[in-house]
Amino acid sequence: MDVLDRLAEERINQAERDGVFDDLPGAGQPLVLDDDRDVPPALRAGYRLLKNSGFLPPELEIRRELQSVESLLARADLANAERDRARKRLVLLQTRLGESRLGRGLRGAGAAYESELHRRLGRRD
Repeated sequence: MDVLDRLAEERINQAERDGVFDDLPGAGQPLVLDDDRDVPPALRAGYRLLKNSGFLPPELEIRRELQSVESLLARADLANAERDRARKRLVLLQTRLGESRLGRGLRGAGAAYESELHRRLGRRD
């Protein structure tokens, strides 16, 4: 451990002893971590940056809209015309998702990522 690491560690320990971290928001609560294990490591930082800026990859936007349309269809008070429009929108979104990289699964994830995943899972396709 170099001098800078020791100094930082010492200051963190002193702040902890002084109770600086006691009243932080979420203290004592479990961390809510993003599940990004399905995203290739090379893309994680970029996806996280986009997400923190309020942007989502197109596939995830489609999935979000799919959930919205599905919840709309689940409502019992929709008129027939509204229900028909919602069903058509649902089919369109499902088609778009099927055509997208995420909907196709590993075929769009890249050959290197796919082969590494197969290697880790013990498959040889």
